Amino acid sequence: MAKYKSEFMRVMRERGFIHQCTDESGLDAKLEQGKTAGYIGFDCTASSLHVGSLIQIMVLRWLQKTGHKPIILLGGATTKIGDPSGKDESRPPISDEKIEENKKGIKGNFSQFGLGNCTFVDNSEWLEKLSLLTLLRDVGKHFSVNRMLTQDSVKLRLEREQNLSFIEFNYMVMQAYDFVELHKKYGCTIQIGGSDQWGNIVMGIDLGRKMRSAELFGLTTPLITTADGAKMGKTAAGAVWLDPKMLSPYDYWQFWRNTNDKDVERFLKLFTELELAKINEIMAGNINEAKKILATEATTLCHGRDAAEKSAETARKTFEEGKLGEGLPDFKIEKSELEKGVTAFALIHRSGLESSTSKARQLIQGNGAKINDQKIENETQQVTLKDLNSDGVIKLSAGKKKHVIVKPV
Repeated sequence: MAKYKSEFMRVMRERGFIHQCTDESGLDAKLEQGKTAGYIGFDCTASSLHVGSLIQIMVLRWLQKTGHKPIILLGGATTKIGDPSGKDESRPPISDEKIEENKKGIKGNFSQFGLGNCTFVDNSEWLEKLSLLTLLRDVGKHFSVNRMLTQDSVKLRLEREQNLSFIEFNYMVMQAYDFVELHKKYGCTIQIGGSDQWGNIVMGIDLGRKMRSAELFGLTTPLITTADGAKMGKTAAGAVWLDPKMLSPYDYWQFWRNTNDKDVERFLKLFTELELAKINEIMAGNINEAKKILATEATTLCHGRDAAEKSAETARKTFEEGKLGEGLPDFKIEKSELEKGVTAFALIHRSGLESSTSKARQLIQGNGAKINDQKIENETQQVTLKDLNSDGVIKLSAGKKKHVIVKPV
C-alpha cells in the first residue's frame, strides 16, 4: 500500500474507495499542498438517488471532511443525452420540467447527507450555449474518432450489435468539456466517478491539457456488488432510494441489516464513518450485532440519528419481542374496501410487500405470507375487517423480515 501524505488519499485507500487513479503520487501531492476542488457528476434521471450512488456521496463527504472543496455537477444538459456506458439502449427522452423536478429532489438527497452547502453546478450553463460550430471547431478537433471507438461505452454497444446514436457517441465529448469548464470557472482539478467512467474521465483530463494546459487528475471507485454478485442497491423489490418519501427509514435500515455476512466489514468501511479500529473491534464480535451497527450508522448518515435509532428499536420489538413496533411502514386502505373484502395477494402487492401480483401469489404459495403472524393459506383468501387486531390494524408479513401495517381509514 502506498504511503500517502494527504489525509484524503489515506482514507480512500484504507477504506477501499480507490479502483483506479490517473496519477496517485501527483494527486496526493496536489491534495497535500492545500484546499483542492474535485467534482462528481450526477445525471438527473430520477427524483432521488439510490444506494447505487452512495459510494460517490461518501467520497464527497470525505473530500469535505479532509478540508477540500466538493463540487456537485447536476447534468441538466447531459441528462437529455444519456451516458451509453454499460447500457444496451438509448435513454428515453426526459422533459425539461421533469429534469428540473429531479434536480430539486437530488439536491435534497445531498442535504440529507450534510452536503447541502457544497457548490452545485448545472452543465446546462455552458452546454446549452455551445453552438455546433464552436463544439466542432474548438472542442471536437481534439478528439480522435479512432480512440473514441475503443472506449468501452462505445465498443461494447457495437460488439453487441446494439444501436448507438450519434448523440450518445458524443456523450464523452460533453463530459470531457464539463471538466474543462469546471477547471476554468472553479479551479477544479479532480474528477471522481464510478469505474465505468474511467474512459470518460481520461478523455476530460486529455482535453484539459490540450485546451488549457491544465494538470488534472482522475479517480474512480469500484463497482460495488454484494457477495452473491448482485449490483449494489438493486433488490427484488426495486431500487433502494435515499428519499424517505420513496423508501421509509425503517426499510432503509432493514436493507443494511440484511447485508450478507461476507460484506459487513467492507460496507462498514465504505458506508459508515466509524474509525477503522472501531470497525475491527465490531468485527471481532457477533456478526448479527455488527449488521445492526452497520444498519444504524448507515441510516444515521441518510436519515439522521433519531430515525435510525427508532428503526432499530422497531426492529428489536418486532423480531426480538414479537411486538408490533412503532415505525413499521404502513399502508392505508379505505374501510369500505375491507368491509367488502380484499384478496390477500392483491393486498400484499398494493401494500408494497411485493412488486407484482404474480410475486405476491408465489409468496403465498410458498407459505411465506402472514396476516397477524398467521400463515395465509390461500392466495384468494379474503382480508376483511374481521382481521383487525386489538390495535385496530392488520400486520401483513412477507417472510420473517418484511412487514407492513395495514390501517383502515
